[in-house]
Parts: sequence; C-alpha cells; structure tokens
Amino acid sequence: MSTSETPVRVGVVGLGHWGPNLARNFAAISGCELAWLCDGSEEVRQRWAPTFPGARMSADIQQLLDDPQLDAVILATPVPTHATLAVTVLRAGKHCFVEKPLAQTVVDAQRAIDAAEDAGKLLMVGHLLEYHPAVVSLKQIVASGELGTPYYLYGNRLNLGVLRSDENALWSLGAHDVSVVLALLDEEPVECFARGESYVRPGVEDVVFCYMRFASGAAAHLHLSWLDPHKERRLTIVGSRRMATFDDMALEGKVTVYDKGFDEDVRSWGEYLARSGDIRSPQIANTEPLRLECEHFVDCIRTGTAPRSDGRSGLRVVRVLEALQLSLHAAAPTGPRP
Repeated sequence: MSTSETPVRVGVVGLGHWGPNLARNFAAISGCELAWLCDGSEEVRQRWAPTFPGARMSADIQQLLDDPQLDAVILATPVPTHATLAVTVLRAGKHCFVEKPLAQTVVDAQRAIDAAEDAGKLLMVGHLLEYHPAVVSLKQIVASGELGTPYYLYGNRLNLGVLRSDENALWSLGAHDVSVVLALLDEEPVECFARGESYVRPGVEDVVFCYMRFASGAAAHLHLSWLDPHKERRLTIVGSRRMATFDDMALEGKVTVYDKGFDEDVRSWGEYLARSGDIRSPQIANTEPLRLECEHFVDCIRTGTAPRSDGRSGLRVVRVLEALQLSLHAAAPTGPRP
C-alpha cells in the first residue's frame, strides 16, 4: 500500500472464542485499520481493550454501522445470529465478513446474498480451510489429475472439545470439511445421509456420521465429534491413480501423496495387481491460514473482486449442511434413551 492510500477500516463484532483471533490478524495487516471492537459484555470489552488500544469499544453494533468511515464489519457472533446480522451490516452499506456457516438455513443464506447484491457490497464467509496452504496445495494436486479420477474422500474431525448448546457437531465441525470436500470435487452431492447421537446434551448431537454421494460417482464420509479421546483433523482422498492425505495435526508433511493403487496385469486380462510406490510430501508454506483469509478479504475490498469463499460459496455449504441436518433429524429416535 502506498503512503497516500487510505487504509481499509474494519470493526470486529463478537469477542468470544474466535473474535480476538480475527481482531489480532486484521490489526496486523498492512493497509488495514482495526477501528472498532464490539461485544455486549463489559467484562469482555475491558479484557481486550488493552490488547487493541487503537480500537474504539462498543456494546452496540449500531455505533459501528453509524460510522461513515468504517468500511467493513467482521461478524464472529453465535451462529444463529449470522444471517440476520449480515443482512443488517450489508444494508447499512458496509462490506461483511461472517464466520462460518453463513446461516442455518438456505433461505437465510439467500437473504444475506440478496442483501449484498442490493447494496453492492462484498460478502465473505470464513471458511478458513479453503485458505489453508495445505488445502490449496491438495486442490492443485487434484485439479492436475495426478490422483486420477477421485473415487472417495473421508474425513475425521475429532476432539474432546467444547460442548455447544446452539449448534451440533454437524454445524460446528462439519462446516469445515463440507467446504473442503466441495472445493476439492467442485460439485455438490446428489444424496446426503447423516446419523448422530446426543450423549451429553439432549437434542444436540455430539457425534455425527455423514455420507455424501456425487453425480460424478465420487463419495465422501465424515466422522465428526467433540466427544472423542483423539484430536484428529485429517482428510483422505482416494483416486484411480494415487491417493493423498491432508493432516492438519502433523507438524511436517501436512499433505502426503501416495503412489498406491491397482494396475491391470498385462499378463492376464481382467486381473489387477496392487501397486505401492513412492510417497511424497510437497512443501507447504508455514503461513497462518487465518492471516491469509483476512488478507484476502482486505484485498477483495481494495480491488472489488469476489472473495474465494463468497456468499454463493457459503450458500453451497449451507445447502449441504441443511440436507444432512434433515437426514439427521429424520433418523433421530423419538422415544427416551434406554
């Protein structure tokens, strides 16, 4: 940014678990000014005020919307508020970054998209993994044809984590992996099935198993749980030629490509031999994915280009999550747990 260029001024709404991380990154971006922090809790505001002394504090988002010098609002509020607040921000003439998922229903997600189009403002959804250097590398590998035709994907997102009351494991954890699966395959599923159980809090599934089938013939399975002894963040894709794994918990080798599969035996028609060849791990940049995501949003505001995870991308994820939720609800037992 040149010295004469006006900085992009942003405000972060919601200083719970994730909001301070967003504030930290936006405050550190060249050409961006963290102008406001907003949270309804005075205790929370006082806690973070010394960390961000250049930002004004508020308990009311309307103060941010009334600031004519504010360019964008970053929403890190509870999931049920995402769509409504995004519409409010966009109608006030501000660009909007909203944490994932964009909404809890397709109808609400579309409302946010319509508001962005009507206002002529950017709407970006915080599907963080789409900005992860390892996922970007994996997407390039898939697109290059190195793996051949994608057969199936499976992911494990597990930990002994925070128990939520406003969203289940599907919406809290699954939004990450659904966005990656859609990005890798570049298509939406034609069938969605989900099964889950509510062991700790009635009506809030803490473990969910998902299955998706695609028109191309590919399939995907997700195991999601915050009630597990292992902390695992892994996605594997099996192709007709090779296989690859993204392991976000690995310190090195976050992406590994396996030259494994079946080759037709030329000595006998119709017979196949298992192949187990080289294993390689491409070099992955050690840049914080959240910093890349935040920089992308600021750059999109400056250039007027559509974000990678724009409203329509967020809508795709919500459409799949809603279909999985409908399947999950249809399969839920109606009687008391024995």
